[in-house]
Amino acid sequence: MQRLKLILTILAISTVNALGQTVIKGTVKDAKGVSIPGANIYIKDSFDGVNSQADGSFVFETGESGAQILIVSFIGFKDIEKSVELKGETLVLNLVLQEEINKLDGVTITAGAFEASDIKKVTVLKPLDIVTTASAAGDIMGAINTLPGTATVGESGRLFVRGGEGYETKVFIDGLEVRNAFGATAPNVPTRGRFSPFLFKGVTFSTGGYSAEYGQALSSALVLNSNDIADKTQGDISLMSVGGDIAYTKKWDKTSISGKVQYTDLRPYQDLIRQFFDWEQGPVGTVGELVFRHKVNKNGLLKIYTNVDVSDFRIRFPNINRNGLKDTVSVANNYGYVNASYKDILNKKWSIRGGLSTTYNKEKVGFNEDRVNELEKGAHGKVALNWDASEKITVNMGSEFFHKRFDRSFGLSDGPLDSFGFEDNTLASFVEADYFASNKLVFRTGLRYEHSSLVNQTWVSPRLAMSYKLNDYGQFSLAYGKFLQSPLNDYAIVNQQLAPEQATHHILNYQYIRDNRVFRVESYWKKYDDLVKFQSLDDFNPLNYNNSGFGEAKGVDVFWRDGKTFKGTDYWVSYSFVDSERNYQDFNTLATPSFLSKHNFSFVIKHFVEPLRTQFGATFNYGSSRPFHNPNRPGFQNDRTPDYQDLSLNAAILLKQNIIIYLSSSNIFGRDNIFGYEYAAQPNFDGIYDRQPIRQGAKRFIFLGLFITLTKDGQENQLENL
Repeated sequence: MQRLKLILTILAISTVNALGQTVIKGTVKDAKGVSIPGANIYIKDSFDGVNSQADGSFVFETGESGAQILIVSFIGFKDIEKSVELKGETLVLNLVLQEEINKLDGVTITAGAFEASDIKKVTVLKPLDIVTTASAAGDIMGAINTLPGTATVGESGRLFVRGGEGYETKVFIDGLEVRNAFGATAPNVPTRGRFSPFLFKGVTFSTGGYSAEYGQALSSALVLNSNDIADKTQGDISLMSVGGDIAYTKKWDKTSISGKVQYTDLRPYQDLIRQFFDWEQGPVGTVGELVFRHKVNKNGLLKIYTNVDVSDFRIRFPNINRNGLKDTVSVANNYGYVNASYKDILNKKWSIRGGLSTTYNKEKVGFNEDRVNELEKGAHGKVALNWDASEKITVNMGSEFFHKRFDRSFGLSDGPLDSFGFEDNTLASFVEADYFASNKLVFRTGLRYEHSSLVNQTWVSPRLAMSYKLNDYGQFSLAYGKFLQSPLNDYAIVNQQLAPEQATHHILNYQYIRDNRVFRVESYWKKYDDLVKFQSLDDFNPLNYNNSGFGEAKGVDVFWRDGKTFKGTDYWVSYSFVDSERNYQDFNTLATPSFLSKHNFSFVIKHFVEPLRTQFGATFNYGSSRPFHNPNRPGFQNDRTPDYQDLSLNAAILLKQNIIIYLSSSNIFGRDNIFGYEYAAQPNFDGIYDRQPIRQGAKRFIFLGLFITLTKDGQENQLENL
């Protein structure tokens, strides 16, 4: 009898439990109806649940009852929390997961942009690459010139991008404009960038289609992002074949101050190494830098950077119109730049950044007994806000102003100075929105507004871009935009009513990054309008200057980088093809400018030999022949220079843990590269226009340096900076 009661009790309990079980089944799919296998489906605060099958289906039982929360989760998608009522019956659910947008690791806009950064996980270049390229000799611009889209113009040293003039590239530090970013020079004497690459943690080089945030740049924007608070207190001493410098950084908890003084004197070097140029006094310069960085609060960072640069030189050029007599050109330059920037995160959705930069550039130029004095003062102020409007939309917006005052005075040897000048204030606003349709597709649309007080006109420039991610490694990008830039000072001082020059960019890009390898290919077409035209460069009649110039540039850029295949070796290959014609300046027809090479090629390799504690590097640059006008032949731009070739080598030897010896040489084989010719104004007795070549200053440039780092532990060095 007792056994019968026990059996009946067990049966009753089992029956109650069976009646209380709820079966939950259904499918899990994405918004496009594609089944999601492996999704996790479970009752909140219970152990009841299951993973979806290969076809997205699922089924499980639960003993929970009443109002419950069903959770569905899968990586890359938003979680679902669905309220359900469990009554011991079968519940059928068709669940749809929405993709979770990842703005940091998802698709990014890559059209027209090369980024070097330690912040981004995937970049084409690193900051280290900027200063370890053999041909660059520590110059940021020299390293950038190994990337596709650039052309080697050896008599200038500036950045010529995709058929654009050197002045069409603008430089920004922490988003603020840098005027006169290159050192003072004379005609056909190459210059260098003013700023040390050691200052920057990241570099973005945009060959076109860049953000609406950046204006007054017709072809390219080089955006330099400076370092944040220093990691430690240290001192650095550098002894070089062309000078030396001393630097010191003091680090506190929330503040760091860095100072540097550099002295450069090329006179002893030029006395030792034969020069093609006739230097009466080689370049001599002193640069002082001071950087203050302070963490204002948890997210706020204030940075103030000051650069003072004083330099001068005298050089003699043979004058082909004076039977070989030489003209003496002297240049004395006083330069000052201050950049104060601030950034902060206001809350989860808003962040702010901005600042003010000022530039002072005074140049005294002597031509034999005549003299020209120039003074340019500039200022740039900006306030920008970033708004994470939603999971899918990010907005970048802001306002800025540019101020420029330019004065020039001329004086003959026996006469007074005649002064000219102009002032321009440009107000600008920009707004740009990124819409993340998915983790594979992003759209960017922007608008830039600018108003110039000098000509009292307003312009609105649209910018558009999009990227589609094919898989984890490859993506396509498109970009379109209108860009404008105020005329050069040389033109505006003659006719102050000249409108800005304009360019329209169209870009198609594909980029593939995997296993420390990068492949990029990009095609583009640029249309130029409102280019400045004049009858002759020495014409000072305002009526002969106008905006009737036009032109176009089209081409293909290819880039390959491999840091994986060969142990301890990293290399990249760049190739650019550009086809460009313009009718501008004093051109009398549509023609290819003299600075343009149709084909440009660079090969850069770096290899570290651990037993020798030495990093070796080599760079080979090639540029095809460039057109020039030969008055001894019929037609215009009717002759071509020889090809340009340069093989450069370098080595950095870690002598001790804190001492480095660095050696580099450009143009190791001493090739005599010719960049063009200067012709006499009148033919000789035989009716032939005499000419003289425009060539590099010496067969090669050799650099030797000793770099010593002083810290408490003696373990730091500058190898990463070389």
